[in-house]
Amino acid sequence: MRRGVTLLELVLVLVIVGLVTGIAVPQIQRVADTLAVHHAALEIVSAHRRARMSAILQNQVLELTIRPDTLAIRAAGDTGELWHAAGPSAESVTLTGPTRALVFSPVGLTMGVSNATYRLSRGTATRTIIVSRLGRLRITP
Repeated sequence: MRRGVTLLELVLVLVIVGLVTGIAVPQIQRVADTLAVHHAALEIVSAHRRARMSAILQNQVLELTIRPDTLAIRAAGDTGELWHAAGPSAESVTLTGPTRALVFSPVGLTMGVSNATYRLSRGTATRTIIVSRLGRLRITP
């Protein structure tokens, strides 16, 4: 008697692996989309907090610009960036919302038109970041 695997057994195993993969991949993709959107939202919140604290510590007016490709902090009226990071598009997350700069006073309060709503999405996962006119942040699913 010979030991080994018949062609029928091999095809059966491949069919079962294909079915399990077909069921698992969409679930894994959904989780990956949710994690990417959550991470992008946390990056925007972190940039907002960094800009606020930097304005207080440096005792100067700073601007935070939130764009799909970049997050940047610079001194008001200055062209050089004090800090920048990749935006949500680096993780294939779509950002919709205003592209104006959020301006922070030396006491940490926002100045001018600072209220905004940013919507992040990838696949079926979405998050909304709401910035109040006082500069408070709220993340909603």
